[in-house]
Amino acid sequence: MAQVFPSYANTLAKLSLILGAGSPFAIFYLGSTITRSPLNTNVDVPLGQPVPFSHKHHAFELGIDCRYCHWNVEKGPMAGVPGAEVCMSCHSQIWTNSPLLEPVRQSYATGTPLVWQKVNKVPEFVYFDHSIHIARGINCNVCHGPVTKMQITWKGKYFAMAWCLECHREPERFLGPNTTNPDLSPQEQAFDLYKKAQAGEKLSTAEFNILHDKTHSATQEELEKGRALLKKYGLNKQQLEDCSICHR
Repeated sequence: MAQVFPSYANTLAKLSLILGAGSPFAIFYLGSTITRSPLNTNVDVPLGQPVPFSHKHHAFELGIDCRYCHWNVEKGPMAGVPGAEVCMSCHSQIWTNSPLLEPVRQSYATGTPLVWQKVNKVPEFVYFDHSIHIARGINCNVCHGPVTKMQITWKGKYFAMAWCLECHREPERFLGPNTTNPDLSPQEQAFDLYKKAQAGEKLSTAEFNILHDKTHSATQEELEKGRALLKKYGLNKQQLEDCSICHR
């Protein structure tokens, strides 16, 4: 009797079984990769704004304090974005005829708010409070990436739950390296790094890594400092991991 199937049929059958078994894992991996990529997260993707605002120029080159524009960052959940009147406090005197600033002048003249494109946003079911993090001395770069390098603002970090929990589970790893000047209040420590960098002062390894968005492994000394701050602030690590902290 003649052979019904060619000799390579066995190989094809085995290959189809392997592909069938592996396809769910491949699909899961592909989906996970896409959802975590800039295509979905917008990490490292500059967003167009009504005015091409440069954090590098304003915050680093000119040394303007973050709180001048983000007026609510120490007081409430939202950092706040500048209205036209904030921009015009300077630009009514400098660059008064710049075509790039025409939307600001129109907004100020008509009272129509500038519509900024939101760069950093957590899901609606997540509660986040800027003020409590600033009150613990956490520098903006820890969550927002190398802000003082940004000509046009982009999202510096992927705000995944696992990423947030890294800090909430081991806050001493992040509190210690941030605290470099004990003579300052925690709120002032959060912004002191920018002042030191703008003045050209020597930075510690931790400060350099935070400023340039590099991974920093806390030293034993920094961990001890972080643990001391946990005690000082009355922070309970177990409570920080409670779902109700962020989901209310």
